[in-house]
Amino acid sequence: MNAASGEAWQPSPRQIAEANVTEIARRLGVADFDALQRLSVEDPAAYWKVINDYCQIVWSKPYEHYADLSRGKQFPQWFVGGELNWTDSVFAWGKRGAEKRPAVIAESEDGSLTQVTYAELQQRVERFAAGLSARGINRGDRVGLLMESGVEATISFLAIAYLGALVVPLFSGFGSDAIVSRLSACEARAIIATAGFHRRGKLVDTSAVVIEACKRLPTVERVILKAAVEHSPQFALSEAWSAIEQDAPAGFAAERMGANDPFMVIYTSGTTGKPKGAVHVHGGLPLKIAHDSAVHFDVKPGDVFFWPADMGWIAGALIICSTLMRGATLVCYDGAPDFPDWSRMSRLVERHKVTQYGSAPTLIRGLAAHEALATKGDLSSVRLLITAGEGIDPDHFLWYQRHFGRDLAPVINYTGGTEVSGALLSSVIAKPILPTAFNTASPGVSVDVVDPQGRSISETVGELAVREPFVGMTRSFWQDDERYLETYWSAVPGLWLHGDLAIRLREGGFMLRGRSDDTIKVAGKRLGPAEVEEVVLELAGINEAAAIGVDDPVKGQKLVVFVVPSDKAGADIPKEVSAHVDVRLGRPFRPSHVHVVAMLPKTKSSKVMRRVIRSLYSGLPAGDLSSVDNEAALDEIRRVAPAANG
Repeated sequence: MNAASGEAWQPSPRQIAEANVTEIARRLGVADFDALQRLSVEDPAAYWKVINDYCQIVWSKPYEHYADLSRGKQFPQWFVGGELNWTDSVFAWGKRGAEKRPAVIAESEDGSLTQVTYAELQQRVERFAAGLSARGINRGDRVGLLMESGVEATISFLAIAYLGALVVPLFSGFGSDAIVSRLSACEARAIIATAGFHRRGKLVDTSAVVIEACKRLPTVERVILKAAVEHSPQFALSEAWSAIEQDAPAGFAAERMGANDPFMVIYTSGTTGKPKGAVHVHGGLPLKIAHDSAVHFDVKPGDVFFWPADMGWIAGALIICSTLMRGATLVCYDGAPDFPDWSRMSRLVERHKVTQYGSAPTLIRGLAAHEALATKGDLSSVRLLITAGEGIDPDHFLWYQRHFGRDLAPVINYTGGTEVSGALLSSVIAKPILPTAFNTASPGVSVDVVDPQGRSISETVGELAVREPFVGMTRSFWQDDERYLETYWSAVPGLWLHGDLAIRLREGGFMLRGRSDDTIKVAGKRLGPAEVEEVVLELAGINEAAAIGVDDPVKGQKLVVFVVPSDKAGADIPKEVSAHVDVRLGRPFRPSHVHVVAMLPKTKSSKVMRRVIRSLYSGLPAGDLSSVDNEAALDEIRRVAPAANG
């Protein structure tokens, strides 16, 4: 495939007229989305007043002021004087005629289905929260959550917030060390976990890891364990998940919370050091995601939202809030996306009449490599597509649009991260969208691209920066203000530097060029890994690619590329790749080495782990490997590393 030049997608007059952002612009009294974007940055108080109304956010006590910056822009207080428990905004949909609407539909790998309506979800969350309270879990307590996506995980997540406690999401592939490091750091009192789940028909036992972790967690007093099919272990601290809500009364009231009271501590692995615990508050992440769901994903009440995601990452919170804060139906799937074959995703879309479908680029590449099977299901219900998690090349962006979106549904590129709740950059349905690009900064976020001195730049690679505080930004890292300030605010005084390389486009909008710490600088010339990978993926014989910079005494760094071949690969892949990069990017960027591997190290959310690749290849300590989903890929990198070859 070759990427088409020009605009990838143009909205129809009807799509513009019916878009949520068009109605929001009307309520703001502005002519179009561009005017909405300007107002959102120039007068965020007025903007968020309208967003609160449009998204029907439920406040138990109205807020008095939009923000208090008396501690500096690094430590804002949002919606001062207001009180809300964000779960009230979910359950309010049951009082707006949606009580019989499915809130969550969960499909297991074996095809079995479980679902709850909005009315049933509220009743079960009330009872589960009451059961937790009866067992001594209260406001402010930290509770680990290690579960596969589904009805039980959604109930657990909501119930913890309903109680005023703090959820600590844990990746389902974590080992005991990763669990211990996170739950000990925040002194968690309980863990809600699954005993196991199925992948490609085989049981993945998570209970043994949880049991081992508990031996090293003196603060953990309770483990609530959801049984898996044919696997229901019990141990000293454990109690069955199903028992928690059995004898608990309905009607248990949600805890009244301040807008700046935390509801989640979510850990993200850094390049160095211990994982960072981003703190999110009731008046922050849920409101930001309700906003993004309306503005970027165009979710309307009654829509059906499906984005396969592990509950242990920020995407788990994102899919729950994106759907349930907007009165839509959340579809969950806890199995492998290619089981029993590559038609599974499109069959799920067909079965549940999905209107918004989200995917990581790695999965999109897998779908494209198996096009005939991947598109077997009826995709006509899809109104909008989402890609997030890492950069996507133009060819696969357009494949996704054409084959999953039928050239009618736009592809919304979405980037932000754990520390910012949702989007810094994304796209909206009311404007043209270029392949791989973001057609806007997220409204309410003062995004810029800057040089090392913090000066605005255009049409050249710079650091993605935020000039003003924004709703959804982490309150800080858990009990570590110093590290929070050092991570985001220390490089250029007064600017949040997010750690991404970006380009502000002449046409408007932005493109990302990889992470700052992944930057490759060859003979003084800087480029992001995404630039190289996009070029390499133009070759029909390549399924996946990763580019890294390795220290070199002459050039400063040399470019090394790793590729996973397809069945169309030629006889001499390294030569073909090197020649193609030479032609497309220029002789200075010709790779010094091209290595063919069977797989690349990834997280379960399908992000390629360039940091790990670079460390292993360079013979350096690999750092935190707890989020690696395919450990066999580490051996692939070690196999081709210089140390392994003399």
